Amino acid sequence: MWASASVKDIRANAKPIALVCAYAAAMAYSLFLASFLRNVPTLWTANAVAIAALMVLPRRQAIGFLIATTLVHIGLELALGVPWRFVAIVSVLDTPQTIIIALVMRAIGVPARVRDSRGLLAVIASASILTAIGSALVNGLLMASRARPFFHNWSEWTASNVLGAAIALPVVLILADRRHREGFKVRPLEGLATQGLVLATSAVIFAIDGDYRVMLFAPVLLAAFRGGPRAVAIAVTGSMAVAIPAVLHRTGIDIKAALGPLRHALIFHIVLYAVGLVSALALGRQARLQALLVRRTAAARAAQARAQAANRAKSDFVATISHEIRTPLNSILGFAALVADDPTLSTENRRRLDLVGRAGRSLAEIVGDLLDFAKVEAGRLDLTLTPVSPAALLRDAVDIVTPEAAAKGLYLRTMFEGDVDAPLALDETRLRQVLLNVLANAVKFTREGGVVACLTAGPAPGALRFEITDTGIGIAPEVQTKLFQRFSQGDSSISRSYGGTGLGLAISKALVSAMDGEIGVESQLDHGARFWITLTAQPAVGPASAACPAPETAPERAARVLLVDDHPMNRELGMALLTLAGCEVTTAEDGAQALEAVKAGGFDLVLMDVHMPGMDGLTATRAIRALPGPVSAIPIIALSADALPEQIARCRAAGMDDHVPKPIRREELFAAVARALEGRSEPIDHAEQGDAAHA
Repeated sequence: MWASASVKDIRANAKPIALVCAYAAAMAYSLFLASFLRNVPTLWTANAVAIAALMVLPRRQAIGFLIATTLVHIGLELALGVPWRFVAIVSVLDTPQTIIIALVMRAIGVPARVRDSRGLLAVIASASILTAIGSALVNGLLMASRARPFFHNWSEWTASNVLGAAIALPVVLILADRRHREGFKVRPLEGLATQGLVLATSAVIFAIDGDYRVMLFAPVLLAAFRGGPRAVAIAVTGSMAVAIPAVLHRTGIDIKAALGPLRHALIFHIVLYAVGLVSALALGRQARLQALLVRRTAAARAAQARAQAANRAKSDFVATISHEIRTPLNSILGFAALVADDPTLSTENRRRLDLVGRAGRSLAEIVGDLLDFAKVEAGRLDLTLTPVSPAALLRDAVDIVTPEAAAKGLYLRTMFEGDVDAPLALDETRLRQVLLNVLANAVKFTREGGVVACLTAGPAPGALRFEITDTGIGIAPEVQTKLFQRFSQGDSSISRSYGGTGLGLAISKALVSAMDGEIGVESQLDHGARFWITLTAQPAVGPASAACPAPETAPERAARVLLVDDHPMNRELGMALLTLAGCEVTTAEDGAQALEAVKAGGFDLVLMDVHMPGMDGLTATRAIRALPGPVSAIPIIALSADALPEQIARCRAAGMDDHVPKPIRREELFAAVARALEGRSEPIDHAEQGDAAHA
């Protein structure tokens, strides 16, 4: 436990211990040079180390640092034989100078972390000015204590202190900043080799005659590119530490001969220091920005993955809820329609049944809106372009909402201008959905008067403009700005009074945008509204679709149909509808039974549910398609509450020929059956299957 506590203490005090060691090394080096040059000042860096420590250390550690460095200062001076009186005076004057400079730099906002060129300039400028003032005062007071003129020898000592502060202070601040390690993951051996190259080059260049100093830029810039600001700080400091003894070795112990080369070496290292450090700081900033970009990109990708997962979960939830709601709705709406066909039904009961049908259809519309909204959110709005007559499409949409308008006593008119019958390449289903949304809203929010639907073609080729004008309650200007947002209905009273999810116009906007068109509104409160839709379509190749609903007539020839569904009510409903159409119906409860029935032969058509226990509809369809002989080609229609595009695509991929969504609409079912039976005159019986297998 004691050992563990000691290790923790050492780690906690690693920075102040390192700074004390740096101070001791700087002090020893400067004192050695001063004594070697007979007290001629060259470079004094110890004070810069002390200032840096006071800027980066917390108060408690800073006090300990000051005590330790004062003792080091006194010990080294006395060890060199300096009189104790002089040592005491210097310590008393030097320590307050260091403290005051550090406090002033903190007060004026000089950064304690050198991370860019602006910070480097701020540190060098403030340290140089404050050190110059402080050194001049300390030197003057020291000279006065020795009965010498106040400004005696002040320029030499001030210059050495300013030089030391300008060079060493940024170096110590950079080395104390761990952030400079980011982006420069140099291997230890490579770092040592680079520093060794700098030291060797410096020693050779300054030890020989000739001006080869420019050669030192190459290894220093290499250190900048590979190791960043920390590597440059160490390289330039080491180079300067080696250069001064090398110059003295070349000139000998001759003060007059050595002063010039020493000053030239110091000036060169200032330039080298500035170029190398500015380059390294720029590279360090670029490296940090790259690292930040990598982190933010990773965070953005993670957020995107989470959003996609949430979106998938939401889509799965919507699909599941849709399936679970559509399945019982199929029975509710289907049986309600069958009972409504009973001629013996009383007027009151027919009215009540009509209310049930309306409620069921309203719920089906809500589920449809949720599914469409899920497609919009997931970006899965795919357009299917076919030749369509715009005029026929508008008439079709108007015909669908006409009964509701008539029930409210509203007129519903259409107007056309230009060549509106020319076929254009449009998504018939999606454009009809948009028109129905707008027309249904117009009828819903109109109590008196009526609705006028206008279609204008031109003047540009393929340009269409739909306008739906009503005499309803109108829309306030502040509401119009958010009208096409999801779940927006002006205010909560609209939803309570008229119902709806508030998704219709949001979905319509998404659909129109997918068609590269625009949708908008012009309205005043209590003065009706005019919605407009503009888009441009290419001329279509081929005959235009009539865009009219499938007739509610049964197929002409009685057909033998296999109805597969695990739910008893769905089987009963399907049998009733198909019997009304004149079909002979056989039922199966799951895919396995369906497969055996198809193998037995004799069916014209299979209506297959998708979700069933045991063998589901998709598996059963694949098994049927894999059967030998003509029976494998029997038409298969999916009857499923799965109504999302990818779910329908899975049905077709499994081999199904068509898809009728639940709740089943009678006309849709009859139309799908008619399409499937088209071209098939006789059912495939067991005998044909056997003959094909033997052949």
